[in-house]
Amino acid sequence: PRSWWLYLLACRDGRTYAGIALDVDYRFQLHLSGKGARFTRANPPLAVLGAQSFATKSEALKAEAALKKLPRAQRLEWARRWQRTEAKNNA
Repeated sequence: PRSWWLYLLACRDGRTYAGIALDVDYRFQLHLSGKGARFTRANPPLAVLGAQSFATKSEALKAEAALKKLPRAQRLEWARRWQRTEAKNNA
């Protein structure tokens, strides 16, 4: 079974965007091309800050809701804990 991923993006306007996906790299490319979320069409993403794996979509959605409620500093701390390597960001 495939894992669901919770990811956090850094956006051009300085804000962050959290979402879930089966393939973070593919989803990031969709955001870059303007075919992702409305938020990232208006605030283009710069990088994937972090990504955490979950066994089910339900778990990932619950974690996404919790992450979105955190203050910015705590979201960035989460990203540092779940930081991806450059090789994965550029894959």
